[in-house]
Amino acid sequence: MTLEFFTISLLNGVSYGLLLFMLSSGLTLIFSMMGVLNFAHTSFYMLGAYFGYTLSGIIGFWGALFVAPLLVGALGAMFERYSLRRVHKYGHVPELLVTFGLSYLILEVVQLVWGRGTVPYGLPPALQGPLFTLYGTQFPRSRSFVMLVAMLMLVAVWLLLTRTRIGLVIQAALKNPEMVEALGHNVPRVFMMVFGGGCALAGLAGVIGGNTYVTEPAMAMSVGSIIFVVVVVGGMGSLAGAFVASLLIGVVQTFAVAIDWSLASLLTSLGSPVGEQTFGWPLLKLTISQVAPILPYLFLVLILIFRPKGLLGTRGD
Repeated sequence: MTLEFFTISLLNGVSYGLLLFMLSSGLTLIFSMMGVLNFAHTSFYMLGAYFGYTLSGIIGFWGALFVAPLLVGALGAMFERYSLRRVHKYGHVPELLVTFGLSYLILEVVQLVWGRGTVPYGLPPALQGPLFTLYGTQFPRSRSFVMLVAMLMLVAVWLLLTRTRIGLVIQAALKNPEMVEALGHNVPRVFMMVFGGGCALAGLAGVIGGNTYVTEPAMAMSVGSIIFVVVVVGGMGSLAGAFVASLLIGVVQTFAVAIDWSLASLLTSLGSPVGEQTFGWPLLKLTISQVAPILPYLFLVLILIFRPKGLLGTRGD
């Protein structure tokens, strides 16, 4: 493993991990504040990408970067106000079912409006090309921008929750909603703002992730399962845990995809005859890159077995 391979793979893994964090942070906030596991969260991510694509042709990418998350957040707040709130009192199963239905509704609407194929959502000129060249390999500006926005978002959310009056009200409404309501605060409105804000974070991830990677109707499903892995591994409701788990899974999966080693080749290099005679042991021929897609789920199973609350989780339900 050369220094060039390690450095570039690490940068790619961190950029992918920070995009996962942008997605999982909104889901984590919603769960930690409201106890709602939003199955349609990645659908709001998809909406952010498509809104960003449409608005970029009208007001430009930088305007879309600001407006599209606000639109997604407004849709999320309306869904909480007129749908989710009505089933909230019946428990987690109805909440899960209604968000599950919303995810399919959003998918059908996206296909009706924008079609079933990939849309040409390209990078703006300022984000095209390499930011720097390292060991002869170029690192794109777009991924650097994803990393910058993710870190700014992390700092902004942390300051909002710990250093502002709104953040104190949100945290108090989680622990003692009756007392907060007695003090004159509208607790349902606070929860609506939290849900809308979480959806807006997903929309922001969609705006910058859609043109960095690809914008298509399958994009929500492709990241949906991995986001729930991040949230569970990090710890349900833990923003710090989501950050650590996102980076860990992003880096591990990026390195795994790039490594074309198998146990058979390793045994062969060590001079073992087993490596050359792998008949009857086909699993020995599987390379790390071939099993890379299942590594996060394997990690999830291990976490659930040995540390059910996740890496930094404290919430018990």
